[in-house]
Amino acid sequence: MLFYLSNLSPFFCSLKVKSLCHRSETLLQFSMIYNSDEWGRRVLTFPAIRPCESVSPATLLGSLITLAGDICGFKAKFFASNKRNAWESIRQVGVLLVFLEVVRETQLVLPDSIGLSFSELHLAFQKIRFLLEDCTREYARLWIAMKSEQFAVQFRVLIRSIATALDALTSESINVSGDAKELIELVQRQSRKARFEVESNDKQISEKVLAILNQFRDNTAPEESDLKWVLDRLGIRSWSDCEKEIKFLDSEIALELTNAEKEVTFLSSLMGFMTYCRCVLFNAVDYGVPWQSGGGCNEVLKTLNPDDFRCPISLEIMTDPVTISSGHTYDRSSIQKWFGAGNSTCPKTGKKLKNTTMVPNSVLRGLIRQYCSNNGIPIGQSDAQNCNTVKRVVEGKAEAAMKMVCSFLVRKLAVGTSEERNKAAYEIKLLTKTSIYNRSCLAEAGAIPHLLSLLSSSDSIIQENAMAALSSLSKHSKGKAMVAENGGLKLVSQVLKKGPKFEVRLLAAATLYYLASVEEYRRLIGKIPEAIPGLVELIKNGTDCGKKNALVAVSRLLMYPGNHKKLLATRAVPMLLNILTSSEREDLAKDSLLALSILAEKPDGTHAILSGRGGLNLLVGVLNSLSSKMGKEYCASLLLALCINGGNGVVGVLAKNPSVMGPLYSMLAGGSPQGRKKASSLINTLQNFYERSSDGSIKPLAARRGQLVHI
Repeated sequence: MLFYLSNLSPFFCSLKVKSLCHRSETLLQFSMIYNSDEWGRRVLTFPAIRPCESVSPATLLGSLITLAGDICGFKAKFFASNKRNAWESIRQVGVLLVFLEVVRETQLVLPDSIGLSFSELHLAFQKIRFLLEDCTREYARLWIAMKSEQFAVQFRVLIRSIATALDALTSESINVSGDAKELIELVQRQSRKARFEVESNDKQISEKVLAILNQFRDNTAPEESDLKWVLDRLGIRSWSDCEKEIKFLDSEIALELTNAEKEVTFLSSLMGFMTYCRCVLFNAVDYGVPWQSGGGCNEVLKTLNPDDFRCPISLEIMTDPVTISSGHTYDRSSIQKWFGAGNSTCPKTGKKLKNTTMVPNSVLRGLIRQYCSNNGIPIGQSDAQNCNTVKRVVEGKAEAAMKMVCSFLVRKLAVGTSEERNKAAYEIKLLTKTSIYNRSCLAEAGAIPHLLSLLSSSDSIIQENAMAALSSLSKHSKGKAMVAENGGLKLVSQVLKKGPKFEVRLLAAATLYYLASVEEYRRLIGKIPEAIPGLVELIKNGTDCGKKNALVAVSRLLMYPGNHKKLLATRAVPMLLNILTSSEREDLAKDSLLALSILAEKPDGTHAILSGRGGLNLLVGVLNSLSSKMGKEYCASLLLALCINGGNGVVGVLAKNPSVMGPLYSMLAGGSPQGRKKASSLINTLQNFYERSSDGSIKPLAARRGQLVHI
C-alpha cells in the first residue's frame, strides 16, 4: 500500500497551496480506501482516483509508467481463470509502456493539452490494476471463475476506455518518432477489435460446479474425481485453500444480506460446495494446525483488547458492527436507536453527519466472532440475526450440500479411525459456528451421541475438539435436548471438574451456560456433584475468559432457587465481591453483580453478602464507577434486594451516603424498563426511610432484627 501511495504522491505534492486542504482530504480518503484492501477490498470494485487538473503532464507521465510497470508485473502471477483476457490486457498496456518510456526519453517539455489524455489513461490503469488483483486473489478463485462473464465485460470496458483516452492524444501534441506514434495506433486498433469473451476453461469450470450443485439437490453424492478436477483447475490443493475460499464466500454473504437475496443464495451454494470439498477430499488440516492447538487466539487477536469490540454507545460487545460516515463504528441496534431519536450527529465526535448510511463492518464482525469463539465466550453473536440469515440463505442446493456434509462427518465419527474422528470433530466444531441451520442439521444427523463418547477419550486434543463442537451444538434447542437425553449433563460436568486442559474446562462451562437456559436442566445440573464446585473453581483459578464463562453459567443456574444453598456452600460470595474490585474487566464485574443480585433475593444470600466488611460501601462505589448501563442496573437490583432482606440497617447506611442517588436518577432517565423500575423502587425505599426516621417513628438500626450489617 505504501509503495502505491508513493507513486501517487507527486500528484498531491504538485497541487497549489490554495488546494492544500482538498489535497490532504483526497489523500486521506485514498489511503482509507486502499488500506481497506488489506482486509479484503470487495471483488469488482475499483476505488480509483482521478488526478487533479493542476497536476503537470510530466508528473502524470511518470506515474503512468510506474502503474504500467505494475500491471505488466502481473504476467508472472497465477490466473486460475480469466487468463487470456488478463494477458491480452497486460500485453496492450505493455505496448503503451514502451510508448510512454519513449515520450519520457525524447520529450523535454510536454504540452498541457495532453493532460486530459494522460489523466484518463491514469484512471483506466488504476482500474485495470485492481481488476488484475482480483483475478489473482488466492482466496476468491471459485467465485471469480463463476463470475467470468462479468470479468470479461470489465476487461473489455477498461481496454476500450484506453482507446478513447488515446483519441485525445493528437499526433501534433508530442514530438516522437513515427514508430512511437504507430504504437498508439496499434493499441487503439487492437483494443477496439479485442473480443474479451468468457474462456472455454472458465466455462468448463462453471458448468462442472453447477452440475455438482444439481447433484447435491438430487441427494446424489458427486464423484470425488469431479471435485478434484474443479479444485485442480482452480489451484486449490489443500484444506487451508478450501478454508480461505469458504471465509471469503461467508464475508460476501454478510455484505449482501440486506439487498441481494438471489446473490446470497448463489454464494451459499458455492460455500456448500467448497465445504463439502474441504471435509471429503482432505484428510489433514494444514491451516496453522488449529485442530491440534485447540482454542488459542491467532496473533492478531492476541494484540487486541476486548474493549476494542465494545459499542461506544451501549458499551457492550457488538454483535453487528456498522461504520457511519464519520468513520466510527457502532453496534447496528444502538446507532439505529440514536438516529431513530432524531439525532443526525456522530455520538462520539458530536459532529453533524453528511448522511446516516450504515456500512457493515464485516472485518470487525469477523474478529469479534473469532475472539468470542476462541475464548469460549457465550456472547457476541445475535441468534435472532443468525436465524434470519439462515432463512434466506439455506435453501435448495446449499441445504442439500450441508446435509451431505453432516452425514459424511457423522459416519467418520461412528466408524472412523482415531485420526478421522478427531478431524470430523474439528470440522463439526467449525460448522457449528457458522449458522443455526448447521447445528440443527448436525443434531438431526446424530452427531451428539458420538461427540459425547469422545469426551472420555484419553487424547486431550480429541476431547477438546469434541467439547468445542458440543458447546456450539448446545446453543440449539434440539442440541440441548439430545445432550441431556444422552447423559451429557453429567459428562460435561465431569469434564468441567476434571478435564486435563484448561481450554476444555472453559468450553464445558460455556456448554453448561447454554444447557442451563432450560429450566429443568438447571435443576438437574445442580444435582450433579461436580457442576457448581467446578464452576466456582474456574471463577477462583481461571483466566478472565474462564471466569466469564463460569460466572454467566452460575447466574443461570441460580435462576433455580434450589441451587442457591449449593453455591453458598462453596463460599463463592467473597470471590464474587472480590471480582468487583480486583478485575480490570467491567464485563466480569457486571456478571458478578448479576450473580450476587440473584443470591441477595433470598435472606441467606443477603446475610452472606453483608457478612464481609465494607460490602455496602464497596457496592456503592461500584455503582458510581461502572460505565456499563447493564452493570449499574444489576448493582441497583442487588442494593434493592439487600434493602428488602437486610432491613433498616442496610437502608440507613445507603440513605446516609450522598453518592447513591446520582446514578439512580441517571437510570431513571436512560435505563432499560427493568432498570428504571429497580431504580425507582430503591429511590422510594431510601426516601421513605428519610421521612420516617425524621419524625422518630422508627429506629434506623437493624440490630433489633438480628441483622448483621457491615458498612
